[in-house]
Amino acid sequence: MDSPIAIEPATDIAAYGVVVPDLPGCFSAGDSLEEAFAGGKEAAVAWIGATLDAGETVPAPRPLDAVRGNTEYAGWTFGIITIRPSH
Repeated sequence: MDSPIAIEPATDIAAYGVVVPDLPGCFSAGDSLEEAFAGGKEAAVAWIGATLDAGETVPAPRPLDAVRGNTEYAGWTFGIITIRPSH
């Protein structure tokens, strides 16, 4: 499953923040963009695993353009992570 992520720019005092908009409460961070992507993917896999273990449904990812259009993420960078849950 390919899922969009939103990456908040790093500052002098904070790392890159990462959210997976289609997985409520799924977030991570990284000191570099590479670490941010890896952390986002790791967080998404854990979120999906916990959701499936609880017998709940994982929401389908929206297209990247739908996430980009959200004003909540104005000025952020976007990407796609590929998630292969073990369930």
